[in-house]
Amino acid sequence: MSSDIVIKVENLNKCYQIYDQPRDRLKQFILPGVQRLLGYPSKNFYQEFWAVRDVSFDVRKGEAVGIIGRNGSGKSTLLQMITGTLSPTSGTVSTQGRIAALLELGSGFNPSFTGRENVYLNGALLGFTRGQIDEKFDAIAGFADIGLHLDQPVKTYSSGMMLRLAFAVQVQVEPDILIIDEALAVGDALFQKRCFQRIEKLLSNGTTLLFVSHDQESVRTLTNRAVFLKKGKVAAYGASSDVVLEYRKQLHLDESAYFSDVAKQLSDKAAKTSVAASGLVVGTSVLNAGEGLPVATSRSDQLSFGDGEAKILKVETLDLDGVAATVFYPGDMIRIKVTCQSAINTDKLNVGVRIRNKEGVKIYSWGTLNQDIAERAGNSGGEIFWSRQATAGEIFEVELEMQCSLGVNLYEIQGSISYEDTPDYAAQRILHWVDEASFFQVLMRREEYFFGGVSDLKMRARW
Repeated sequence: MSSDIVIKVENLNKCYQIYDQPRDRLKQFILPGVQRLLGYPSKNFYQEFWAVRDVSFDVRKGEAVGIIGRNGSGKSTLLQMITGTLSPTSGTVSTQGRIAALLELGSGFNPSFTGRENVYLNGALLGFTRGQIDEKFDAIAGFADIGLHLDQPVKTYSSGMMLRLAFAVQVQVEPDILIIDEALAVGDALFQKRCFQRIEKLLSNGTTLLFVSHDQESVRTLTNRAVFLKKGKVAAYGASSDVVLEYRKQLHLDESAYFSDVAKQLSDKAAKTSVAASGLVVGTSVLNAGEGLPVATSRSDQLSFGDGEAKILKVETLDLDGVAATVFYPGDMIRIKVTCQSAINTDKLNVGVRIRNKEGVKIYSWGTLNQDIAERAGNSGGEIFWSRQATAGEIFEVELEMQCSLGVNLYEIQGSISYEDTPDYAAQRILHWVDEASFFQVLMRREEYFFGGVSDLKMRARW
């Protein structure tokens, strides 16, 4: 293994034997051997479930790699094999350096020991002497910040306190490889912020990170590369932004398949009453459920998905006078014009945008439904876009307007048109989503007006 590769996974497989009944385990233990002894073909009394199938990838020193996938896709099983707590059925895992892992919450803790005793126990498991842990103990206790509970049995801890102590131990010992499996999800927002700051510091010091999370933005911004697991197999592997996009597409396909099944059942139950009576045609997706990801013919095809009953034709940025523009300054008015076309007769539409900076951080998301919600709450009597009727083949435009309060950066606009069954984002179905629909740049006239950061908070000084 190359000296700069600290984790190498080659053709990794994990198979579990699933038994229908407990007595089948006894049958499997005895009967196949007897059958072979008597010259009969042996019979298995179990079904095979492959939790991980033919997974291969490598991670270099100091690299951050995310692992994403739906529940049951094999993420935790993969991590357990990498850490050595689970043996693979076949394939190999090679690692270099000390591994610290946050897998199942509280794993590695003795519930009857106090927090203090568990700190020394975990330190010993990681290869540290008592003297070395003594030197780090104050830093561990300070980061965990659980006060007097440190001398109470761990079994009395809440899940948040357990996380604080476990994370504090793992990061303060400065591992060569840090593995985190969804554990941070139970922490409060302030502690999560401290955790991410600590992770960033470890990465800058050369620690390698394997990070599992359902939070797509965290994976996109914290990691360089990502692995998308689907039913135990690698569905995508590469740059985090590209892999997260493939994951979002798959989530959309799965959701479409689910709602298509529900719609079919309701339709059959109602003697094949057309769902189109409400103005929404179900099941005419451009991306038909179950067919997998579409074959992309261009860069733009790879960046869009949706059910196809309406689509975004174009997204443009305009200045205050309605002239096309791509460069703006703080205080300027930015108009985002979204041109759409409906393929069906329908209402309950929502046209929206999401704005991200070049680092991939979501800055803002907003749509016509947000304005509708405010109109309804204020009872102002203004026009509600959600109630607007669109006809088949109609092309229409929506302008979203904002005053620029953004910092210097390059910004991406993602456009979307969705069907909202209720006017509150509680039942959304994406009809068309387009990444990289448009771009604009924000510059600053430093001699006239200046601020730092991602957004202008319009501070004022008094004295």
